[in-house]
Amino acid sequence: MPILLQVDTVMTNTAAKAEELARPEFWDKVLKFVQVYGIKLIIALLIFFIGKWIAGLIAGGIRKMMVHRKSDVTIASFVSNILYALMLLIVVLTALSVLGVKTSSFMVIVSAAVLAIGMSMQGTLSQFASGVMLIGLRPFKIGDSVIAGGQAGTVHEIGIISTTILTSDNKKIIVPNSAIVGGAITNFSAMPTRKVELSVAVPGNTDMNKARDLIKGIINAETRILKDPAPEVAITDASAAEVKYGIAAHVNNADLGAVQSALLEKIKLAFTEAGIWA
Repeated sequence: MPILLQVDTVMTNTAAKAEELARPEFWDKVLKFVQVYGIKLIIALLIFFIGKWIAGLIAGGIRKMMVHRKSDVTIASFVSNILYALMLLIVVLTALSVLGVKTSSFMVIVSAAVLAIGMSMQGTLSQFASGVMLIGLRPFKIGDSVIAGGQAGTVHEIGIISTTILTSDNKKIIVPNSAIVGGAITNFSAMPTRKVELSVAVPGNTDMNKARDLIKGIINAETRILKDPAPEVAITDASAAEVKYGIAAHVNNADLGAVQSALLEKIKLAFTEAGIWA
């Protein structure tokens, strides 16, 4: 019996709703609602999608312009992303105002949300601030060989939160920007030239002039060694057992490793041929 009563109640309510839908007054209200809010909604959606499209075009155009003018790719991406976010915020506020939403109240809500997120993401915000400092101060750029955040390798990517470094054995290390900003940074690629420094030891009974002349001849024959400042060969230590020569020569940054290896090989061959080394 209760089930029959429930079915009867549902049918009665359904009939009442159908009767209400059949009344002209109901459709007049629907029409007025569509006329007032439907058009506003369409306009708001048009503003949003067209505004978003235009913001993307402007941001992309600015990025391409900066890259075309030889600006750093990281800086160009950062600037274009910030501009896009600001323009998109303006577009959203404009669309909401068309719908009748008070943007002042909306900004209060957004500010409160940003504050709450900021309180819960202090570490991330610190990383973001460190990323801005790295991009602004530019202690290194993509492709530089560095020691940063306790990691050595080549800079692969500079992000807002972290920096990616590739090691010599091709390992990918992601270093938080705060660890980089808060410590010492060694940039091996920053200067156009580097100094090759070698130490060579010969037996104590070796003719010192002969050994020095052999080293100088090898240095003078190496075309990648710069003439200014002039290379140096000097005795740094001497005893009855051995004599040590210090070699200092400046080269272009990119030639450092190759020149250092070539000098060691040629000195070894020359000293062996001269009987200085067995």
